[in-house]
Amino acid sequence: MKVLNIHQAKTHLSRLIEEALEGETVVVAKAGKPMVQLVPVAAAVGDRPLGLLAGKAKESADCWSPDEEVEQWFYGEDKAGAPRVAE
Repeated sequence: MKVLNIHQAKTHLSRLIEEALEGETVVVAKAGKPMVQLVPVAAAVGDRPLGLLAGKAKESADCWSPDEEVEQWFYGEDKAGAPRVAE
């Protein structure tokens, strides 16, 4: 296991990434305290099926209509009762 401080890691980041890809454990520390570990990202396994939730999720008929209470929060009303634009 290789432990380096942040400054060393910034200086040698490309080399450390290569070492992590080869299986080396690389730990970056701050003031001697281990903070993070460099590890390779696992490759995705197989294809992701499209339309996995098709037909399972439903939205109500009014889900896209404005909510009067929320509009009141943002826009309010003037004394005459007419809506006004948020300032």
